Amino acid sequence: MGIYKFFPSLSVVFFSSLCMHAVILNSCLSFSLGTESDETDSLALLQIKDSITDDPSGVMASWNQTVQFCHWRGVTCGRRHQRITGLNLESLNLTGSISPHVGNLSFLRVLNLQNNSFSHEIPPEIGRLHRLQDLLLNNNSLGGEIPSNLSACSQLLQIDLGHNSLVGRIPEELGTLSNLRILVIRYNNLRGSVPYSFRNLSTLEVLSASSNYLNGSIPDIFSQLKKLTEIRFADNSLSGMIPSSIFNLSSLIRFSLQLNEIQGTFPSDLGIFSPSLQYFDIASNQFSGTIPVSISNASSLGHLGMQGNSLHGKVPSLANLHKLERFSLTSNNLGSGGLNDLSFICDLTKATNLKHLGINMNNFGGVLPECTANLSSSLARFYVSDNKLVGRLPNGIGNLVKLESLFLSMNQFSGEIPPALGKLQNLYQLDLAINSLSGEIPSSFGNLSRLTKLYLDDNNLQGNIPLSLADCHNLEILSVPRNNLSGIISSKIIGLSSSYIFLDLSRNRFTGPFPQEVGKLINLEYLDISENMFSGEIPSGLGSCIKVEELHMQGNFFQETIPLSLASLRGIQELNLSRNNLSGKIPEFLESFKLLQSLNLSDNNFEGMVPAKGVFTNATATSVRGNGNLCGGLLEFHLPKCKFKQPKKGGLSLTLKLIISIGCALLGGTFAFTFLYHCCVRRDIKDDSSSGSEKFIRLSYQSLLKATDGFSSSNLIGAGSFGSVYQGSLDQGETTIAVKVLNLVHPGASKSFKAECEALKNIRHRNLVKVLSACSGVDYHGHDFKALIYEYMVNGSLDEWLHPVPTVGETNESPRSLTFSQRLNIAIDVAMALDYLHHQCETPIVHCDLKPSNVLLNDDMIGHVGDFGLARFLLKLPDSCSGNQSSSLGVKGTIGYTPPEYGMGNEVWTQG
Repeated sequence: MGIYKFFPSLSVVFFSSLCMHAVILNSCLSFSLGTESDETDSLALLQIKDSITDDPSGVMASWNQTVQFCHWRGVTCGRRHQRITGLNLESLNLTGSISPHVGNLSFLRVLNLQNNSFSHEIPPEIGRLHRLQDLLLNNNSLGGEIPSNLSACSQLLQIDLGHNSLVGRIPEELGTLSNLRILVIRYNNLRGSVPYSFRNLSTLEVLSASSNYLNGSIPDIFSQLKKLTEIRFADNSLSGMIPSSIFNLSSLIRFSLQLNEIQGTFPSDLGIFSPSLQYFDIASNQFSGTIPVSISNASSLGHLGMQGNSLHGKVPSLANLHKLERFSLTSNNLGSGGLNDLSFICDLTKATNLKHLGINMNNFGGVLPECTANLSSSLARFYVSDNKLVGRLPNGIGNLVKLESLFLSMNQFSGEIPPALGKLQNLYQLDLAINSLSGEIPSSFGNLSRLTKLYLDDNNLQGNIPLSLADCHNLEILSVPRNNLSGIISSKIIGLSSSYIFLDLSRNRFTGPFPQEVGKLINLEYLDISENMFSGEIPSGLGSCIKVEELHMQGNFFQETIPLSLASLRGIQELNLSRNNLSGKIPEFLESFKLLQSLNLSDNNFEGMVPAKGVFTNATATSVRGNGNLCGGLLEFHLPKCKFKQPKKGGLSLTLKLIISIGCALLGGTFAFTFLYHCCVRRDIKDDSSSGSEKFIRLSYQSLLKATDGFSSSNLIGAGSFGSVYQGSLDQGETTIAVKVLNLVHPGASKSFKAECEALKNIRHRNLVKVLSACSGVDYHGHDFKALIYEYMVNGSLDEWLHPVPTVGETNESPRSLTFSQRLNIAIDVAMALDYLHHQCETPIVHCDLKPSNVLLNDDMIGHVGDFGLARFLLKLPDSCSGNQSSSLGVKGTIGYTPPEYGMGNEVWTQG
C-alpha cells in the first residue's frame, strides 16, 4: 500500500520538473525571437521614414534610435509581444511613397495613411499583412492598379482607397474577403465592370464606387448581401437596369446612382421593402414610368433626387415624408397641365426641415397653391421655373424668410408682384422672367440687401425702376428687358453701386440722357440699353468701364460724336451703336480693338473715310450702311471712293524752290545717318530677336506630367496667385525645364495665360526668360489645363539671393549673397530688358509686375525678366488723348513694387 502512495508522488515531481524546463525553454526562445522581431519592425519603420520626402510638421523627428519604436509618433504596439499592431499617420501633410517594407510589419492590424500626399503605387507587399483589418489610404495621390493580392489579407474589415488616381479594373479577387464590411474606391479612374465575385461579400455593409469610369450593367449580386446599408455608384457610365434584388434590401439606408445611363421603371412596392431608406438619388439617368405611390411609406427619407429623367404622370401623396430635407423632380415630364398637379406641395408642409424643393422643367399646370406659404421656414431653394402654372403669386410666399434662391420664370403667372417678397432678406437670386406679371416693380425690393441677381425679363411691368433698388449694394445682374418700363434712369440707381456685372434695360420706353455715373460701374461686363428713347450724348464715363465686353446702345436718339474716352474699352467684343443720330468721323481707335468681333454703326450720320484696319477688314463683322457721307472701306461696304481736294496750281519762286530742295537734302541726309547708326548699334539686339522665328517645341499634358513626375511636390519650385511652377526634365533628363501650371480656379488665371502668351510669342532678348512652349488642353479628369514651359534658371530668383531664408538642414551654413559687381550686372541686365520692351518692340510692352522674385538668374548669374501675366501692350491713342490719363483699371502688380501713380488712377506707362 505504501508503494502505491510513493509512485503518484514521484509522478507529480517528474511532471513539475518537466513543466519548469518547458517554461525556461520557451522564455529563451521568446527572448531570442522577440529581439529579432523587434529589429525587423524597427528597420521597416526606418525604411518607411526614408520613403517620405516631405514632412512639414516634423512628425518623423521622433522616429530615431534614441527612443524605443513603440513610442514613435503614430505607432501602436501590442502589450504582450511589443510588436507593431497599428500605424496611424493620418492628416500630417506627408509627401512621398509608401515603402514596400510596410509588408514586414507582420503583426499590423491598422494601416492609416489617409489625408496626405502619398504618390506612386500601392505596394503589393501589403498583401503579406495577414492580420491587417483596416486599410485606410484615401485622399492621397496614389496611382497604379489596386493590388489583387490584397485578397490574402483575409482579416480585412475595411478598405478605403477613395480620392486617389488609381487605374485599371476592380480585382475579382477582392470577392474572397469574407470578413469585409466597408469597401470605398470612389473618386478614382477605375474602369471595367463591378465584379460578380462581390456576391460572396456577405458581411459587406458599405459599397462606394462613385466617380469612376465603370461601365456595363450592375450585376444581380445583392440578394446575398443582406447587411448592405450603403450603395454608391454615382457618376460612372453604368447602363442597363437596376437589379430587382436591390429593392429588397430592407437594411438599405443610402442609394446613389445619379449621373449614369440606367434605364427602366421603379417597382410599385419601392417604399415598402426599403423602410430604412434615408437617401435615394437616381438623378440624370434614363428612368421612365411613374413615381410609385408606395414612396410615401419610406418615411425615413431625407434626400429624394429624381431629376433629369423621363418620369411622367401625377406625383403621388408625400404625406408621410416628414423628414424630407431635399426633394428634386427637375427636368422630367411630370404633371398633366391640369389644375391639381401641385397638390403634393401641401403634403410637404409637414416636412419641417425641407431646405431644397425643385419641380422646375416639367409639365405642371394649375396655380401655385396657397399652402406654399406654409412650407418649411428652413426652405432655402425653391425652383418652379419652366412649367405651365397660371394665376397670381401667393402673397404668403413672403413667409419663407430663409429663401436664398427663388425661380418662378417661364410660366404664365399674372397680376402684380407681391410686395411681401421684400421680406425675404436672405434672398440672393430672384427670377420672375418670362411671365405675364404687371404693375410696378415693388419698392420693397430695396430691402433685399443680399440680392445679387434679379431677372424680370419679358413681362408687362410698368413705371420706373424704384430708387430703393439703389440700396441693393450687392446686385450684380439686373435684367428687365422687354417690359413697358418708362421714365428717366436715376443716377442713384446707376452710380451708388459698383457691383453691376450685367445690366440689361433694353426694349422698354426709358427717356432722357443716360447717366454719366455709369463710369462708376468698374466691374461691368455687359450693358444693353437698346431699343429705348435715350437721348443726348453717349456718356463719356463709359470709358471707365474697362471690363465691358458687350455694349448695345442701338435704337435710341443718341447724338454728337463717339466719345474718345471709349478708346479705353480694349476688351470689348461686340459694339452696336446703330440707329441713332451720331455724327462726325468714325474714331480710328476702333481699329486697334483686337478682341472686337462685331461692330454695327449703321443708320447714323457718320462722315469721312472708313478706317481700313482691324475689324474694318471684315465685312461680315462690320456694318456701316445707312451713313450717306461715308466713303472708302471694303468693296462690300458699297461706299463711294474718297475724293481728296487737289491744291490750286500756283508758281513757286526760284528762291523758294532752292530753299526747299536744300532743306529736303539735309533732312534726307540726317535720316540716312540716323538709320545707319541704329542698324550698327542695335545689330546685336536684332540678332537676339531673330530667334523669334524658332519653332516652339510641342508638348502635351501627358509629356508634362511625365517630365514633372506627376507634378510632384518634390519638383515644386515656386507658387503664386495664378499658379505653381515645377521643375521638369525632357529628353531623358538632357533638358531641364520650368513648367508654370495655371490655377484656372482663380478668376484671373486664364487672362494671365493669354496675356503671357501674347507678350512672349514675338519677343526674344538675352535678358528675358525664354519661353519654350505652351500647353492648353485637358487633364485626365477632363478639367481644363493650361501651362507655360520656360528655360530653367539654375540659380533661382533674385529675391532668393537678396532675402535668403534658411531651410531645414542649412541652419549652420552661411547664407548665400551677391557681390557688388554681381548686383550691378544684374541691374544692368534688367535695364536692358526694359529698354527692349519699352523702345525696341513693335508695340511697347509694360511688364506691370517687376520685382526681385520675377528676375531669374542662370548659371552665369545673368538676370532674366519673367512672369508676363500682368503685361500690358501700349496701343497708340489719338493725339487728343493724354498719355497719363485717368483710368479705373485698378492697381496692377504687387504691393510695395507698384508705382504710386497707379494707385491714383493713372494709366500704365513705361516710366511707371
